[in-house]
Amino acid sequence: MIKEVYFSLISVFLVSLISFVGVLSLLIKKEKLKNFLIYIVSFSAGALFGDVFLHLLPEIIEKNGFRIVTSISLLLGIFFSFLLEKIICWRHCHLPITKNHIHRFAYMNLWGDFFHNFIDGMTIAVSYLVNVPVGIATTLAVIFHEIPQEIGDFGVLLHGGFTIKKALIYNFLSALAAFFGAILSLFLNNQVENITLYLVPFAAGNFIYIAGSDLIPELHKEVEINKGFWQILSFIFGILIMYSLLFLGE
Repeated sequence: MIKEVYFSLISVFLVSLISFVGVLSLLIKKEKLKNFLIYIVSFSAGALFGDVFLHLLPEIIEKNGFRIVTSISLLLGIFFSFLLEKIICWRHCHLPITKNHIHRFAYMNLWGDFFHNFIDGMTIAVSYLVNVPVGIATTLAVIFHEIPQEIGDFGVLLHGGFTIKKALIYNFLSALAAFFGAILSLFLNNQVENITLYLVPFAAGNFIYIAGSDLIPELHKEVEINKGFWQILSFIFGILIMYSLLFLGE
């Protein structure tokens, strides 16, 4: 158990550091950044699906079989992400942007990111409870889908009236929610017998929702054949990376 705690906390700390990647939006021209990020999004979608169907679900099914509780937990994970997006949505505010006024949508974005990072932390810790290779695979999948998200969140905070310094600090504090999620998962593992039977499919459901509902629709906005081709390759590469990690523990 000590090993799982150690790896979980190190992993969520590394994921939290991704919050500072938003500063790239100030260093790279907007058009170049946009072209680069779309391939990261595509790779991330492939990595998330790969982690679900090559790591998380096979491991839990191998240990416990495919039971109705697995399907229910998976559906609850999907529903929870859907519900979270409905409750904590990006809200438009018509007040003028000034240095003395922070838009409401910027705070809403922070809260949404807080809960999202909380779920990421839970997912990472749950994955390490399965085994270390699965934990590493999940951490990588989370990191890659956090990169475009954190850049977007940073832009929202700046647009909402935050200074660059405050945007970076608040974004990092929001990212630290992953620690709370990881600690909760580790705590529940000590209190509830066979908790991974429920939490692993739940975590997989969150990943399925993020990849299918948030990332894939972004990829469909690009209609150029050449860019679409590279998106497909990036998507496949994300899956292949997850597949290669299957041999990590051998």
